Amino acid sequence: MDKDQLRALFDMQKALNQRIGVETESMDEAQKTQWVLNYARAMGQELAELTDSVPWKWWAKYQTFDEQNARVEVVDLFHFLISLAQVLGMSADDVYAAYVKKNEVNFQRQESGYTEKDHGDSRHI
Repeated sequence: MDKDQLRALFDMQKALNQRIGVETESMDEAQKTQWVLNYARAMGQELAELTDSVPWKWWAKYQTFDEQNARVEVVDLFHFLISLAQVLGMSADDVYAAYVKKNEVNFQRQESGYTEKDHGDSRHI
């Protein structure tokens, strides 16, 4: 995915949110708090649905891996994750830049052995 594709996803999500009456750009702090919780809860539910797409019940022999549904759940997660980023005032470019910086931190952690949490190594993101 290039930056233009990510921007397109953010534009599509903004239009969908507006269509259902959620204006992320004009929220006050109380509304932001509520919508962060709403989207975090929604993502938790989507993660549960993703989990249910794989045979995780070791005692149940009837389960199968539903890869098609797993893919749908991943896309659902993107919908809520993008909405959450928008509530927090992040654009596609902001997310891209933060991802690049965090990815560098993660590689540095792997190089250093990452044996102890450093709360300061992500402050620049």
